[in-house]
Amino acid sequence: MASKIKSPLMDELFEAILLLTTIEECYAFFEDICTINEAQSLAQRLAVAKMLQEKKTYTEISEKTGASTATISRVNRALQYGADGYKMILDRLKEDTTGKVSSHKGE
Repeated sequence: MASKIKSPLMDELFEAILLLTTIEECYAFFEDICTINEAQSLAQRLAVAKMLQEKKTYTEISEKTGASTATISRVNRALQYGADGYKMILDRLKEDTTGKVSSHKGE
């Protein structure tokens, strides 16, 4: 499946993200590159995707995350018909047996 967003600029952005090695580095980079609302929206969408995979209702998701039904619907559509990016990362997050995010790569 060809990416709808592929471009040299996107390649450079993703290469930059892949160079981040700690949570602190991620905070610093995303605080600079995104507005607070943009960063929070990204986090909200991931939370919505996780709850949709857990078969939560739109009402439950909206109450817990504050996401609108339009946002929940868009995330659900991406889960069903998208590039499987949500599924890939949610599966990887499930594999984390520690239950918490490490602040340093490899810990």
